Amino acid sequence: MSRPRLRSLARRILPAVLVAHAVLAPAHPVFAVPSAHVCRVSAGCGSVMVGPVSQAPPDHGPCTSPEPVVCQIRSETPHEREIARGQRMRYHDLLEDMERKACDMRAEGRSEEDIARTLVQMRNDAKDIVRAGMTREQVAELEARNRKKYGNPLGPTADQLYLKYGSWEKVGEAATRSNEAVDHELGLEFRHCSCDVLQAA
Repeated sequence: MSRPRLRSLARRILPAVLVAHAVLAPAHPVFAVPSAHVCRVSAGCGSVMVGPVSQAPPDHGPCTSPEPVVCQIRSETPHEREIARGQRMRYHDLLEDMERKACDMRAEGRSEEDIARTLVQMRNDAKDIVRAGMTREQVAELEARNRKKYGNPLGPTADQLYLKYGSWEKVGEAATRSNEAVDHELGLEFRHCSCDVLQAA
């Protein structure tokens, strides 16, 4: 098997390996991460693990994060948070697929509006896929937040984002943005890949 295909396979099976680790090794629920950044791809982009998942809720009071999902993660057991990290890494894989799609569309000469609308649809589809692995309560909380903020359960539409940012290029950038607060809570970081790196993978 060629090296690019091996990289692609590794990116897709690692989340499942993390979940299996959490299920098969409950005595050691926290994924061990060395002090240096550990990248899942040699180029250093995509999903990067920067630390272990949170060990316990803060003992000085309730969660004060403005992000409800962060507080939800903090209330979970280390085992549950390990599974949540695996789900988050799967979501990062989907974001990387979106970046690759944008590169391909630009190479084809497609307009920024076409690219942005495609990316927003892919992001909402990605949310739907990842939420299939969540509990009903978690999904309900996220959907209620989005309905209140955007008027639909999956998040903002392309037109809503255009009204907010004023350009289709910025809409495309927003569509591939990862929630840093959630990533940080799970010991992750999402680093954007250049088109050269994505097309070489």
